[in-house]
Formats: sequence, structure tokens, C-alpha cells
Amino acid sequence: MVLYAPVPVFRQGPDLYIERQAVNGLRLWARHFDQVTVVMPEKPGPHPEGWMPLAEAMAPLTGVRLETVPSAYSPLEFLRCWPHHHRRLRALIAQGDYLSFAIGGLFGDWGAVCAMEALRLGKRFAIWTDRVESDVLRQSREWGNWKQQLKSRLYRRPMAWLERALISRADLGLFHGRETFDAYARFSRNPQLVHDIHISDADHITLSRLRYKRAVVARRPLRIVYAGRAEGMKGPMDWLSVLERLAVLNVPFEAEWLGDGSCLAAMRARVLRAGLQDRVRLAGFVEDHAEVRARLQHADLFLFCHKTAESPRCLIEALTAGTPIMGYDGAYARDLISAHGGGILVPRGESQALAHSVAALNADRSALGHLMTRAHADAAPFTDEKVFAHRSELIRIYLAPRTPGAGPRRAKLRPVAGH
Repeated sequence: MVLYAPVPVFRQGPDLYIERQAVNGLRLWARHFDQVTVVMPEKPGPHPEGWMPLAEAMAPLTGVRLETVPSAYSPLEFLRCWPHHHRRLRALIAQGDYLSFAIGGLFGDWGAVCAMEALRLGKRFAIWTDRVESDVLRQSREWGNWKQQLKSRLYRRPMAWLERALISRADLGLFHGRETFDAYARFSRNPQLVHDIHISDADHITLSRLRYKRAVVARRPLRIVYAGRAEGMKGPMDWLSVLERLAVLNVPFEAEWLGDGSCLAAMRARVLRAGLQDRVRLAGFVEDHAEVRARLQHADLFLFCHKTAESPRCLIEALTAGTPIMGYDGAYARDLISAHGGGILVPRGESQALAHSVAALNADRSALGHLMTRAHADAAPFTDEKVFAHRSELIRIYLAPRTPGAGPRRAKLRPVAGH
């Protein structure tokens, strides 16, 4: 199997460092395929907190090989790198029996390069996406600086065309979450709704812990949490607007945002201006995943204000903690709680409506307890073993190698109907 995964590895001197969740993904792929070659972009400089040496990560993984390509996101840098590295990728793809490529971007999108090489070789392949990248870029005009806004105007249409052109020619579309599936399914000849998480069955909240959580929820201020990047697309200022409104409504609460990002300094300044520093904690990056899970289980509500078409894994992580999700409506969030109703959603951008929904639950702690039980039920299908087994089965079924003599499939990249 040959994969392209956009999670970067970092080089410090002679050593490479890799994200721990990416290592778990490699472990799980290796359970379903004898040989796995994964291609990842390489970045120079200090690695993020919590990442591990690649040599240490790869030692117990038999049959797994990692290749890197440059993180070349500027046009000139990408064009400079392309001649050599597209030939490398072509050679790897020629050897692969099963091919799956994550796409998302324009310049520096090596997943798209892999897909085009597979097309030229006449090989079956899957396209993987976990958000509608062109739409994320379009919406960045609302919160981005002038450089991001200019990039949006120049790149969005070519990016959307490339996404749809490749998805329409892939033999399998693996779309993470309903939001992404709904955006891309009509362009795919074989769309499949899948998920990508790194939570084991043992990481789900236990029934005894859930019962305790329900028993004590009426005795203290409401505990609110969010875990994710402090970036404009995550709606951090809307999140603070909800908390400010809760304070006006005299709702007792404690809130924390777990995650770093470019908006964190502005968030801290706003918390001080609002006088909420005793009730709102902006923790920044939390390295220990076990600590994040513990805080999610400690909370009563997972409050989110996402502004773009994406499938954030944090919502599933909240449900596995028995913590109801409350936030802006979207196909992904709606689908996650469709079976048992483990959350409450309001129209996107309606921060005041969200605040009043939270206030209503604060006033009815029994209803909040029932919502926790429903959240726990909605989380039952989501474990890393199950979701990787599902994706591996789809790849084996639909991307079985062609019989000898079938010949290459010719496909030119023309605009797709519906663009």
C-alpha cells in the first residue's frame, strides 16, 4: 500500500520527528496491509511539543516505510522541487498495489501530484479528504489578514477545480465526516463516508465514571470545554461571545480552551476586557493526550463555533467522553448525533442563540444528565480499530490491482460538470 498523508515530519539536524497520532495511524494501517509506504511532507526547524523521534516510532513497525517530500507551499518553491520529486513519487506508485492520497491545497499538494501520476500509470486510487479545503480558503476572507484574503481570491477557484477533477477520476472517494461527504459525493464515482480518529475503546468514558458525572452535575458551576486550534476558522471570538452572554445571564460556569494558535493572544486580551479571567482558562497547547481526554470527561458541555465545512475530530472525542456537543449546525455535527441526540445545534453564526441554549440546560441539570447519556451512546461506533478496519476494507474491495493486460487508463484533467 502507498499512502500520502499531509501530516508533516520535522527535521532537526540528522533526526526526523513525527506526531504520535500519525504513528498510531501507521500501526493500524500495518495491521491490514503487509507493506505500507507512507509519504509525508518534511519541514525544517523545531518540532511541536510531544512529537517523537522517527527512528523510535518506526522501530516496532514491521513492513512500514516512510518517504518524505519538501513542504513547498510557495509557487516558485514547489515548481523548483516538482521535477525531481514527481519522478520519485511515480516510481513509488508504480510499485503499489493499493493507493490512497490525501489532497488539499494547490502548490505543495503532493497528494494531488500522486493522484496525477496514478492516472498516468492507469492505476486505481482513492482520494481522501477531511475538509473542503477550497471552501475553508474562501471563508478565510472573513477572518484572515490581507495576505490570506489575497491568497483566497487567487487560489480558491483553481483549488476547487483541482479537487473536483481528481475526485471525479478517483476510483474511490474516502470522505471523512458528513460535511465533507455532502460537498464532494456528487463528483465521485464511488463516494464513501468514513471517519479518522485515534481513540481506542479503552479511551471511552466508563459507565461508572459517566454515572458519577451525571450524579454531581447539579452541584457545581457548569463546566464548558473546547479542544482545538485557536484559529479564525474555529470561531474563537464567537466562543467568547457565548461566554460573555452567559455571564450577563448570570449562569455560573467555568470554561477552558485547550489549544494554541494565532488568535490566542487576542482571546486572552478579550477575556481580560470582559472581566472573565476568573472563569475562563486559555490553557494553550496540551501535549498529553490522556490529559486532554481527562479534561473532556471532566466537562459538562463541549462548546464549539466552527465556521467552515470540515469534520473536526474533537467532536467525536467529546462524545466519547460522555460530554454533549453544543455549537453551530453543520452536516458533520448533525450526523454524529443523529442516532441518539447527544448534543444541541443552532444555526451557524448565532452565538446568542447558542448562549441561550446553554443557559436553558444550566437551568435543567436533569436534562443535561440525560444528554450526557445520549452523547455516550452516539460515541459507541467510534474507535480507531473500527474506523481503520472500515477504510482498509473499502480500499481492498474497490482498489484491487488490475489484471495483467488491462492497459492504462487515459484521463485528462478537464473541468468537471457541476463546477
